[in-house]
Amino acid sequence: MARPTYKDFKKKALQDPEIKAEYDALEPVYELRKKLIEMRTRKGLTQAELAKIMHTQKSNISRLECGENISFPTLDTINKYARALGYKVNIEFNPL
Repeated sequence: MARPTYKDFKKKALQDPEIKAEYDALEPVYELRKKLIEMRTRKGLTQAELAKIMHTQKSNISRLECGENISFPTLDTINKYARALGYKVNIEFNPL
């Protein structure tokens, strides 16, 4: 018997309404982190290089990009990150 894939596991887990609600609630956080990493890698920078530009520690960049820490970064932190990479923050709300 084949071992279930992550995709199979996720599909089955999301059938549980409580798990689905938690997953949906965290989606914006993970989407933000995905975009932050994408911006940094497009510029060809490591976390350490970006930290130097921002006058902070690599560990702070790592925590910001990491999915393990559920704390939400401030808008000021996100703005500093974006500006250090040459981006402008644009906040958009879409109807459900």
